[in-house]
Amino acid sequence: MADHQTYYVPEQSKWPIVATVGLGVTLYGAAAIMVNGNQGESTTGSWIMFWIGALIMAYMLFGWFGSVIRESRAGLYSDQMDRSFRWGMSWFIFSEVMFFAAFFGALFYVRMFVVPWLGGEGDKGSSNMLWEGFQASWPLVNNPNPEAYPGPKEVIGPWGLPLINTILLVTSSFTVTIAHHALKAGHRAKVKLWLGATIALAVVFMFVQGYEYMHAYQDLDLTLQSGIYGSTFFMLTGFHGAHVMLGTLMLAIMLVRIIKGHFTADNHFGFEAAAWYWHFVDVVWLGLFVFVYVL
Repeated sequence: MADHQTYYVPEQSKWPIVATVGLGVTLYGAAAIMVNGNQGESTTGSWIMFWIGALIMAYMLFGWFGSVIRESRAGLYSDQMDRSFRWGMSWFIFSEVMFFAAFFGALFYVRMFVVPWLGGEGDKGSSNMLWEGFQASWPLVNNPNPEAYPGPKEVIGPWGLPLINTILLVTSSFTVTIAHHALKAGHRAKVKLWLGATIALAVVFMFVQGYEYMHAYQDLDLTLQSGIYGSTFFMLTGFHGAHVMLGTLMLAIMLVRIIKGHFTADNHFGFEAAAWYWHFVDVVWLGLFVFVYVL
């Protein structure tokens, strides 16, 4: 007969439904902001919708994390549940890989096919008849239809703020790894130090990216409306920034739990899952740095 070590049915939970509602409202508000802003309409209602969804998501994260932590502290998890969590986190990160793969794929398709076709190259070079005289180059500063989609004055170079952010995130991967090894060795003071350093690096990263966005909008005219380069740039870096925020929240919760005495050297998958996610975020940024900023 199966027992809780080999088969487990979790109790009913409201959090998946709350997450679905919160995510739906948030994405609807975000889409409405972009659509209404592009059409010159008021975005006040859209922003209200967005923040309502964000608050629902925050409530869901706080409540769901709390439920999982209470169950873990109560000793309700078996080896089978540990395997279930590991598989669940693995599939979640895989889904995030596919999410970013779609945007990287769009960037590759535009750069390697669409822009050259519009410039007269390749089997579909006849597309050049749409805008004769268009000179294909990347980054695309001079758009084929500049009246409707004026291009940016210039793009952000890779060796300034993006390089700083790359150093910050790569360093944070080392610090969270040091914290993980310290936890497995039972050195809790060292865990607090290096996990705190990881969170500090993440916060600095977000401030630097925020400054980069302001510089792009105010000084370079690089916006979501400045053609395909602007839209791909902000979609990739913006979604990555959102993932950095979520990862930072996860690491902050892990730090609070460490301070409260949670986890042991042999039982700390919550911390390990947050570290997995953070390494994923770092790897995505390296891809962004190379394919969005450098190449």
